Amino acid sequence: MEFNRFDFHPRVTTGIKTAGYSTPTPIQVQAIPPVLEGRDVMGLAQTGTGKTAAFVLPVLNRLIEGARRRVRALVIAPTRELAEQIHQAIGILGKETRLRSAAVYGGVGLRPQADKLRDGVEIVVACPGRLLDHIGQGTIDLSHVEMLILDEADRMFDMGFLPDIRKITRHIPQKRQTLMFSATMPKDIRRLADDLLQRPVTVQVGHIAPVNTVAHALYPVEHHLKTSLLLELLRETDTDSVLVFTRTKHRATRLGLQIAKAGFRTASLQGNLSQNKRQAALDGFKKGTYQILVATDIVARGIDVSTISHVINYDIPDTADAYTHRIGRTGRASRTGDAFTFVTHQDEELVETIERTIGEKIERRFQKNFDYRKPASLRDEERSGARTRHRRR
Repeated sequence: MEFNRFDFHPRVTTGIKTAGYSTPTPIQVQAIPPVLEGRDVMGLAQTGTGKTAAFVLPVLNRLIEGARRRVRALVIAPTRELAEQIHQAIGILGKETRLRSAAVYGGVGLRPQADKLRDGVEIVVACPGRLLDHIGQGTIDLSHVEMLILDEADRMFDMGFLPDIRKITRHIPQKRQTLMFSATMPKDIRRLADDLLQRPVTVQVGHIAPVNTVAHALYPVEHHLKTSLLLELLRETDTDSVLVFTRTKHRATRLGLQIAKAGFRTASLQGNLSQNKRQAALDGFKKGTYQILVATDIVARGIDVSTISHVINYDIPDTADAYTHRIGRTGRASRTGDAFTFVTHQDEELVETIERTIGEKIERRFQKNFDYRKPASLRDEERSGARTRHRRR
């Protein structure tokens, strides 16, 4: 099946060609037709399946006709990175439509966003908190919204945004088309869907198991040897672009410096950085300026870099869902990728949970010629004690 089967407006079709899209993904095949028909849609899809285009293209197709310079479509996303990614996708796919979009999120000045909204845009991509700021200050008018899209709804639930979303919907016309996309369907998300969607079409594409283009493996290792093992893997493995996940902001910064000191082009990305620095790190990683990006879960869903060859979980994620989202950063756009996860004895229970969730045993690997018996130094032991005390608190 080709994109021309959807009968998009010629200017939208031009954007599809400019973006280099040829064959739609399964979520696009299932979701686009009912969205074009004006139906509400509940989309269940794992990360990396192409769902951004599954809603952006129908939005562009609908808005190309009709009034301009007022907000007619609102996309709500959980993180700045994801909001910016969607905003950029709209810019690429909608270049010929002359539809304008604005990205609205915290961490940057509110006034430039207000000025752009005042100039007139048809699409707003927003994080909930900053959007409520604009609503409160009267710098945005949502009374003409025709389409509401909630992306990564389960992630917004995890981050405590559901009350904000309910506040936002009070400012939007009840007569609208609503689309909701989520990787999982906890009870709270189902209740939200029941409240916001009218007779929705549900489309589902493998939302539990990792994408089949990803080969994943576990590396059992003592905590004090993780950094040494990581550097050994980076030296010995044929990698193009590597995303390394840590559990804490401090560790992302420290590990990034250690990897850079070993001679790799490295950047770190975590929530304490300013938005400009976060965007610079992400842009540099996308362009290949940095071969390695060390990050917290802030980019577990908010990054779309199709060339990532490896994801390495320096720290195992807290849940099976988080594991799926992290490793879904590689193996995108029909490419293959590898996901390695470092695990300690303390992680065994979580590993079993992950294996039960994905329905398969994950391969255990050991790096050849690596000294797994090297004892921990006094400094390592002090750090381990600090981690234990932190967990107890």
